[in-house]
Amino acid sequence: MSDQPLPPGQHVPRDRPALHYGPVPRFRAHRWDLRVYGFTESLGEFRWSWPEFDALPRVSTVADFHCVTRFTLPDEHWSGVSTEALVRLAPPDPSVTHVMVWAEYGYSANMRLDDFLARNVLLATHRGGERLAPEYGYPLRLVVPHLYGWKSVKWVRAIEYLTADRRGFWEERGYHNRADPWKEQRYSYQEVPGDGPPLG
Repeated sequence: MSDQPLPPGQHVPRDRPALHYGPVPRFRAHRWDLRVYGFTESLGEFRWSWPEFDALPRVSTVADFHCVTRFTLPDEHWSGVSTEALVRLAPPDPSVTHVMVWAEYGYSANMRLDDFLARNVLLATHRGGERLAPEYGYPLRLVVPHLYGWKSVKWVRAIEYLTADRRGFWEERGYHNRADPWKEQRYSYQEVPGDGPPLG
């Protein structure tokens, strides 16, 4: 286990719970695709079928995973496609400042473009050397180790490039817009000017 300190208020649990909102979606490979759209450099849309996406070069990372419910999973092993590589394939317009990550059932999470492109951020297909389990986001989830876990969207289906910030699913329901665990940015009432657009 890593000897790195935990963010304030976090602990390592005895078990490793899988938390998510709503049911676990059924994966249908022939109907699945990943889209990148919004303010792309070309103003067009990019799309990968599951075989196309699964054939992209993979990278691996080991990082702690911090859940807003106060547990941390240390030294999680992930592999998948780096967000930096995806953005090279689907370049954003220079005016893009944020992304919205969309998942099954309309779930979403917003983040700054520089958070999306930070070191160790990837679109994961594997955890612990195995394909993701359905409850952990199979076939594809975002992993953003330096933010609270709700930003690491499970069952990803689309990336939308934005030229202004817009709150996602939990951010509209009272979670902090930025979600930095080292600053304990858990809830919207903790926000200061510049942390995000107004609620409502």
